[in-house]
Amino acid sequence: MFSLFNSNKFRYPFLCFLALLLAWSFTGYWHTRQANLDGAYADNANSDTSFLITIADDYFSYSAFSKNLKRFYFTWGGPIQKQEHGFTIPVEYHSMDKEAVGQMLPVQLELKAGGLDFFDRHFRKVNAAPSDLVGCWRIAGRMQNGEMREMPLAARRTLKLLTDNRFQWMAINIETGEFSGTGGGTYTLKNGVYTETIEFFSRDSTRVGQSLAFEGKVEDGKWFHSGKSSRGE
Repeated sequence: MFSLFNSNKFRYPFLCFLALLLAWSFTGYWHTRQANLDGAYADNANSDTSFLITIADDYFSYSAFSKNLKRFYFTWGGPIQKQEHGFTIPVEYHSMDKEAVGQMLPVQLELKAGGLDFFDRHFRKVNAAPSDLVGCWRIAGRMQNGEMREMPLAARRTLKLLTDNRFQWMAINIETGEFSGTGGGTYTLKNGVYTETIEFFSRDSTRVGQSLAFEGKVEDGKWFHSGKSSRGE
């Protein structure tokens, strides 16, 4: 069992799927969101490659992958900050360049009809029904021997970023720049059942296309989550 903390204050979730039985508890701390930016934005102009931006709880992630070829290319991101003349992102993870972590990156980001422009590329917004899980979460506890043990906030952390219909987890270290892995795709939440369908997985491409279902509930800002891993454990 794991417990996660949703915090825009600390800006920090994946379910590691290494335990035999997982149960997640996520705690929420909500700052004012950039509500007009929240969502998932996709550019699929290249049929073999998907470029995806996800924003929730003022946290930004940019990824590239091929679902058809089962290839993961890159991901990077961090808390997005509004400045007088645009946006900056203090990079907290970068799958290709650990030296980029800690850098302040100015970004060109502009909302347009039906989507947004990111530098010289246009992304269309992926429309979906609202979800109670939208936000940036981090693992804050884990079930061991029948007892929930807290995992205090540290430089090494696991985040989970959810928009209305997409998820992405990132295992990172914001001090050393170490990037341990990521995965993402689409999800649904119906009648207490949370189901993920994997579209990219940096550690194991054979998992792409799998759907994983979990029992889950949100109470008092915590997301309790239990089920089997992608390995069937």
